[in-house]
Amino acid sequence: MPIDGVLYPVNLVVADRLCLVVGAGRIAARKAEGLADAGARVRVVGTVVGPEVRALPVAWEERPYRRGDLAGVWLAVAATGDPEVNRAVRADGDAAGVWVNAADDPPSCSFTLPAVVRQGPVMVTVSTGGHSPALATWLKSHVASELGPEWATLAELFAEARDRLRAQGRSTEDVDWRPVLDWSMLEAVKAGDLARARERIRACLS
Repeated sequence: MPIDGVLYPVNLVVADRLCLVVGAGRIAARKAEGLADAGARVRVVGTVVGPEVRALPVAWEERPYRRGDLAGVWLAVAATGDPEVNRAVRADGDAAGVWVNAADDPPSCSFTLPAVVRQGPVMVTVSTGGHSPALATWLKSHVASELGPEWATLAELFAEARDRLRAQGRSTEDVDWRPVLDWSMLEAVKAGDLARARERIRACLS
């Protein structure tokens, strides 16, 4: 059953936070890897720990999930394929104040995980609230084809500009960035003409 209603989107900072993945197969490994890539301290618990999990830089235990496993955990993902276990993790999470995602089991989720496309600091996410994971995957592929490495470079150029504004004592929130955000700017970055791109930013913000 998908999730109806409006979802509130957030980007969580999980660096150096303890996160638990329940389940230790291929899907669980993908969830654990994503958390580890974001800097989380990941612990995996599963009845059978697969080779994909064993190859990751995470701690793991080969055993069933049990009550108390969420002690000290900041966020949890249930990827067992067993709805009963997923519901138990969600219930324990609710009791402990821990957010829980259950892979392919929206009713057992207190948060959902969107499809993600990244280019450096630029991240675009796609979610259908569980209504159509296939559509989310298709949209992710479409966005990925449009989101080249030039967008990461563009983000860094704007970060430099924001730092200069702050150094001048100016607010970055009051600036109208729209004149800079046009396709000629992106084309300059794609062509490697960063000097022209920086000059355009300075001219628009002066």
